[in-house]
Amino acid sequence: MTSFPEGFLWGAATAAHQVEGNNLNNDWWRLEQVAADYGVQASGDALDSYHRYHEDMRLLADRGFTAYRFSLEWSRIEPLPGQFSRAALDHYRRMIDTARELGLEPVVTVHHFTHPVWFDDRGAWLWDGAVDAFMRYAEQACTILGDVHWIITINEPNVLAITHGGQRQVALGNPYPRNALPDQEIGDVLIAAHRVAAPMLRQRTGARVGWSVANQALTATPGNEEKFTEVQYLIEDKYLQVSREDDFVGVQSYTSQPVEADGIVPHPVADDNTLMGWAYRPDALGIAVRHTRDVVGPDVPILVTENGIATDDDERRIAYTTAALEEVAAAIGQGVNVRGYLHWSLLDNFEWGHWAPTFGLVAVNRETFARHPKPSLDWLGEVARRNAV
Repeated sequence: MTSFPEGFLWGAATAAHQVEGNNLNNDWWRLEQVAADYGVQASGDALDSYHRYHEDMRLLADRGFTAYRFSLEWSRIEPLPGQFSRAALDHYRRMIDTARELGLEPVVTVHHFTHPVWFDDRGAWLWDGAVDAFMRYAEQACTILGDVHWIITINEPNVLAITHGGQRQVALGNPYPRNALPDQEIGDVLIAAHRVAAPMLRQRTGARVGWSVANQALTATPGNEEKFTEVQYLIEDKYLQVSREDDFVGVQSYTSQPVEADGIVPHPVADDNTLMGWAYRPDALGIAVRHTRDVVGPDVPILVTENGIATDDDERRIAYTTAALEEVAAAIGQGVNVRGYLHWSLLDNFEWGHWAPTFGLVAVNRETFARHPKPSLDWLGEVARRNAV
């Protein structure tokens, strides 16, 4: 049996647009409408978690988990520029209170990929007022976050810079390659937004504040070390270095890819690839937390804010997660300061344009919204109760 440190957080994660339903006023909802002819599916009612969050949290609490990560939806809180919804803020405050009542530590993400359509119409992150707008929104979020201990400002800014950079290039009529790197201009704005919002959130709430970075667990191929260093900086280290100033950094890892002379090598077709088409690499999480420690230094705590596998075989999910947790335990034994593990995802949710990839510990009937816990939920809950694999 492999044990974890006392006070280690055990939980699962969701994101507002992927589970709430009917976020009519954000950029992703609009994209789902205009790109339907190109195979993009609609989020629609999603999993109706906007109304069923208590049921979702109880699934965790009843099994011994100690944390739940969820996000605020900017487009609900600020539906028009400068006009804030007290009702929406009160809704998310009730979610925080519910988590506390159930014995779950709320880990709150302020921005998880979506923003209001009015922000998008003004140029999104390339609008010259983007940082000020995000700061204004974050200030309103502070009114409900006073007793939250873990706040994530922006989820995966490096991926956000890729996806919005891609939309920008397509809008300009340019092809956007697979395995593209983050748009550097957008990335710089996201870094600026984090650097102004994080100190304010910390001062007004007393929380630990950081952001979560998509860790690619890249590896170098022989003779391509220089290209590897270049790519790793642009896609990851540029964002990890920002976390040296923070109270913690969120590590999010699923798979690993090598880097050759032309850049990141696409995942080869293989029988054991996940439903996302990614290589089956539970060892990626160990690579990710060790590399993050090497970049941010030993004094910045690490929280695994996402890790999981898209599969319709729940035994495979348990096997993947077991191996990933063994990697985390080994890293902790080597001195890496990991404070918790939040599985992605609690529910089989809307995976950004598609419903087929199932990451959840819980299946959901999208007609009735009935929740159907998988064996992996009970298994990981037992791990949480024992604080050991």
